[in-house]
Amino acid sequence: MDPLEFEELEGKKEEILKEINEYNRERDQIKMMLGKIGGTAYSSVDMIINIVFLSIILGLFILELTTHWLPSYISLEVSVLLVSIKIVWMIHSQYKFNHFQFWILNSIEYRMNGITGKMKIMEKNIAEISKKISKN
Repeated sequence: MDPLEFEELEGKKEEILKEINEYNRERDQIKMMLGKIGGTAYSSVDMIINIVFLSIILGLFILELTTHWLPSYISLEVSVLLVSIKIVWMIHSQYKFNHFQFWILNSIEYRMNGITGKMKIMEKNIAEISKKISKN
């Protein structure tokens, strides 16, 4: 094997290892982001919040019917406030998901642009090689 070819292969090997490491880093970063947005920890927190809101609203409703401890309109206003807070919570969750989705699509576009650039370079190199072959 020619020493020049060996050096070229070593260079390609290092480049491939570098790309593999970059891919693994991005994969781990995506896993971490997915865990934050829709993982089991997030769903358990969301479940706890749902249970708390529902229990407060049901508690106020039962107190209102049985004891008349609070005036009806105050109990109703507190319930509407809690439901409004829950809606804001859901909008915030959707916002986080949309942001993540945008980030993923942006990453894909960036990678595609990089691949397109590499393809143009490869096409140029192939054209040069074919010219050299046709001259010989």
